[in-house]
Amino acid sequence: MEEKLILSTLPKTWIIDLDGTILKHNGYKTDGEDTLLKGAKEYLDNLPKEDRILIVTSRLETFREKTIEFLNLHSIRFDHILFGMPMGERIVVNDRKPSGLDMAVALNIDRDRFCLPQIVREK
Repeated sequence: MEEKLILSTLPKTWIIDLDGTILKHNGYKTDGEDTLLKGAKEYLDNLPKEDRILIVTSRLETFREKTIEFLNLHSIRFDHILFGMPMGERIVVNDRKPSGLDMAVALNIDRDRFCLPQIVREK
């Protein structure tokens, strides 16, 4: 059975790691070029236009131009990208609305296998 992620109808902020989630992990180092993971572009393309996408990466600033060029060449949607982030855990902290709606969701996926659940939007 396919997993489903039940979310509100409010616009979202997606904070997505780059290597191992959208692109092959360290492919730019081991293969000399990046490789887009199957399904990543299609998933991002299907996010509502009002959602925002922030990509974070441990890649050094020296890889900024080449990385953004690759993302643009493949029409990978993003609003901002942060380079030089630590390699450790990414921790998202947010509040809970008085209605009880949690304002943060964390998803961990296997490296180099883009597989996010189908989004179901509540009324």
